Amino acid sequence: MDDAKRLAVALNALVKGPQFSNSKARAAARAEPAVNWPATKARNEDFNPDVDGCESFVMNDGSVCAWKPGEFRYAAQRAG
Repeated sequence: MDDAKRLAVALNALVKGPQFSNSKARAAARAEPAVNWPATKARNEDFNPDVDGCESFVMNDGSVCAWKPGEFRYAAQRAG
């Protein structure tokens, strides 16, 4: 879960910047080696940035750096 927390902190810093977007979040997540891209792709299979805002990212340990649309931030969540 430490990986998800670390990514959430990094992404939340970006959220505060001008013109934050899903593409900026994705680019930042690509720099994080602990992101499990096949699991992230599966989790976001029906993702629509116009409706959903930003993707959530699944980490190698199974935890999730989840986008909280109503709060406009990311938060770490335990696997499961």
